[in-house]
Amino acid sequence: MKLLDATHLDRKSEVYRGRLAPSPTGYLHLGHARTFWMAQQRALAAKGTLILRNEDLDPERSRPHFLEALLEDLRWLGLEWQEGPDVGGPFGPYTQSQRHSFYRDAWRRLLAGGWLYPCHCSRKDLALAMQAPHDDEGIYPGTCRPARAQTGEPQSGANWRFRVPEGEVVEFEDGFFGPQRFVAGQDFGDFLVWRRDDLPSYQLAVVVDDAAMKITEVVRGADLLKSTARQILLARALSVPSPAWYHCELLRDEQGQRLAKRHDALSLRALRQQGKHPQELLPAFHTSG
Repeated sequence: MKLLDATHLDRKSEVYRGRLAPSPTGYLHLGHARTFWMAQQRALAAKGTLILRNEDLDPERSRPHFLEALLEDLRWLGLEWQEGPDVGGPFGPYTQSQRHSFYRDAWRRLLAGGWLYPCHCSRKDLALAMQAPHDDEGIYPGTCRPARAQTGEPQSGANWRFRVPEGEVVEFEDGFFGPQRFVAGQDFGDFLVWRRDDLPSYQLAVVVDDAAMKITEVVRGADLLKSTARQILLARALSVPSPAWYHCELLRDEQGQRLAKRHDALSLRALRQQGKHPQELLPAFHTSG
């Protein structure tokens, strides 16, 4: 089966709304900076609005001082946003930890539609059954997947997975990489949407927030291309539109590894302390197209 997802293809008549979506779990690095710079350039070119959303869903790693740092670093870089946790706006709150009721409502709608089932697999069980690359949760082997769709009252103490339509082709046009194609059940399996500690997954939260904040284009790193297919399926199940997509190439270190928050030497905070000027970073930004 082929999923014809055209909700994101013709948005020329809409006012452009892009977003910056950093997580306050460490200092932003040069790779983040390039992606966020590209998001601003595309918003400026479209004479649109840029939203900053604080994606602080990880309670163990999110810290207030990282939020303060990322706001300072983004402004040092020359970025400006018209809506956000620090400036307000019509679609707040712009901090994910304050939006739990929105995610809970979406979860209940998915459950009522027969899209979800509880998963009681332990982390050890999943580690033994899945071979997940660093930027993906891997393909779930279906250990807890029921034979038929389930509806009813939520169960506590379980992870909740989205039942992907096996064999369905999810296609979309990426603004940088061009046509993309993923097959549900082959390229990705049933994925988490709600954790047993009563927190939504990244996949669910961003779909809910992008729809609620009327985001028309998502600019982010290429490591999330496969996540786009999952999010298109979630958006369809929730009957909300999908945005357009623009994935940037990843910056890598001298060993060819993609930059991560552990690369302290290339954090914006460290570059600022070294006396670097934002203009000195532009050559690296332009390499992403």
